[in-house]
Amino acid sequence: MNQLINDTINSFNEYVKIIPGGTLEISKFLREENLPLALQSIKDFTEGVIWLTDVKEALGKSGVEVELELESIHDFLIEINEGLEIQDFILVADIFEYEISTFFKDVAEIQTVC
Repeated sequence: MNQLINDTINSFNEYVKIIPGGTLEISKFLREENLPLALQSIKDFTEGVIWLTDVKEALGKSGVEVELELESIHDFLIEINEGLEIQDFILVADIFEYEISTFFKDVAEIQTVC
């Protein structure tokens, strides 16, 4: 069981490390008005956030503490949705570049269990 937990922790940590780069790519796609690629990347990001949420919950049930503020992520998703609804792609690009990227750079790595 510890091996499965450690593998999950490692996957979580690796994914969190690549998110800031991905958010910068989304921002770039939006600024370049490459909307099909930007929107697909936003969908992928949202699915990734759902996965992180599920992993946090599962690890918590196993006694592993995960420092990830789900309320902040939820707030970001609301802001993104509102920006997309009004087609303010620069606002959405700014959210990804300046808020979400920074948020995920500051997520603490989870330590593996013995």
